[in-house]
Amino acid sequence: MTHARFEARARILKALAHPTRLFFLDQLAEGERCVCELAAMVDADVSTISKHLALLKNAGLVRDDKRGNKVFYSITAPEALEFLSTVEAVLKTTAEAQAELVGES
Repeated sequence: MTHARFEARARILKALAHPTRLFFLDQLAEGERCVCELAAMVDADVSTISKHLALLKNAGLVRDDKRGNKVFYSITAPEALEFLSTVEAVLKTTAEAQAELVGES
């Protein structure tokens, strides 16, 4: 595998490595959203929201669609949601292992 391929993978993982961006993907899994809707859901200004969305877009995870003075976002790679399901499974397994350790004490 080439260095460029690893760089591309890292770009996607970096885009996912923020709670706000994970929240946005979760919201976009339910359907497209306007930037203004996403901004209303989190405690951040529109410019910060736009920066988060730009990172997701540059990683190829979402697309934007400008309609008049509003910009709507939607998921382009539903496989990312499958990846996040795998992360949830790891969290569950880790929590169960921790619970077993606590139970052994």
